[in-house]
Amino acid sequence: MGLKMKKPRHLPLPNNKKDRLAEIMRVDHAGEYGAKRIYEGQLNITRGGALHKEIKDMYEQELTHLKYFETQLAQKRIRPTILQPLWHALGYALGAATALCGEKSAMACTVAVEDVIEEHYQSQIDELSNSNEDSELKEKIKQFRDEELEHRDRGIANKAQETFGYKTLYNIVQTATKTAILLSKKI
Repeated sequence: MGLKMKKPRHLPLPNNKKDRLAEIMRVDHAGEYGAKRIYEGQLNITRGGALHKEIKDMYEQELTHLKYFETQLAQKRIRPTILQPLWHALGYALGAATALCGEKSAMACTVAVEDVIEEHYQSQIDELSNSNEDSELKEKIKQFRDEELEHRDRGIANKAQETFGYKTLYNIVQTATKTAILLSKKI
């Protein structure tokens, strides 16, 4: 007699456009918060390093993105993800750990995260374009996507792909980022 596996339960899809917009705001806020924490971890480790200023510049852009979503959540009375304390700790740990492995590893982390975020933001842009919903939000997401792509390109320019074990690190960071997105949408 074998064990019968229960079919996984899926969270219900949003009931309406308002719920979907709240989901977009919640997950994007969580992502920008996580990015802030990754860069804070990297900044604490790279003090005095060659890439410290580069990381600080990207961090400051992330703060602008985060501020936008914080304002939107407050104005629209949308709760942030309840997982924020987890992203607080894990984001910092990911940033610090990759920076401890060297500046190229910190840049590899940036490349992996930003590749996922570009795809995530593009999907939202497409969805918002198809529904003609919230053009201000769509334009902000386009702007932020472009800035995230700039971060990715800066990571590549700073030799991210020369990191020892680049593909493995890249895949681990991408999987973690995709998981964080999936969880932050609903929870």
